[in-house]
This record gives sequence, structure tokens and C-alpha cells, in this order.
Amino acid sequence: QVQLVESGGGLVQPGGSLRLSCTASGSINDIYDMGWSRQAPGKQRQLVATATGTGSPNYLDSVKGRFTISRDNAKNTVYLQMNSLKPEDTGVYYCKLRFRQLGPDYWGQGTQVTVSS
Repeated sequence: QVQLVESGGGLVQPGGSLRLSCTASGSINDIYDMGWSRQAPGKQRQLVATATGTGSPNYLDSVKGRFTISRDNAKNTVYLQMNSLKPEDTGVYYCKLRFRQLGPDYWGQGTQVTVSS
């Protein structure tokens, strides 16, 4: 089994910053990629950022230049630094992990991010 535990969400004003963390534990072998998705109320979950062990990260267009994903492979941890936050970034952010490119996906329980004045 694989467990993913997220932390770092909260309430922040527009223009502010937050840093999310997610640590994987359990039966961890070679990780293909780790990343973050988010889901706003009434909307579908969307992939925000992913990072493989060696490749370039990928970002949702609307967060490019504001969000940075990074990994600490030794700690099986992925981070999401979110700067210049906007109200439309509000949602539940879920950590995800894959051991193979074709999945399956493993998900964390989610952490709430609210951007509001």
C-alpha cells in the first residue's frame, strides 16, 4: 500500500504565497512521477503540475510562472510553491503519484487552498 500525506494548505490573500508538501510512504519503489491536481467547487479536477525524477516539470498554463514543483527523491516528497496566488487558484489540492507512466494513480486526501481577501 501507498500513503500520501499533504500539508501546507490554508487561507491566503490574493498575491500571497503558500507551499504545499506531500510525502509518500509505504510500499515505495521507483517513482515515475509525482504531482498535484486541484478541484474547485463544482468543477472537474485538473492537473496543476507534475515532475518526473529526471525530466522537466509540466504545468497547467494558468499557473506557469507562478507555481514551482520540486521533488526530494530521498524523502519521497514533492512540493508545490505557489506565488502570486489568485482567487481562481482556490480549491482542494491533491497530491498524486505514479510508479509507471500508464498508472495507476495514487492520491492523497487533499488539502484546502483558499485565496480570498
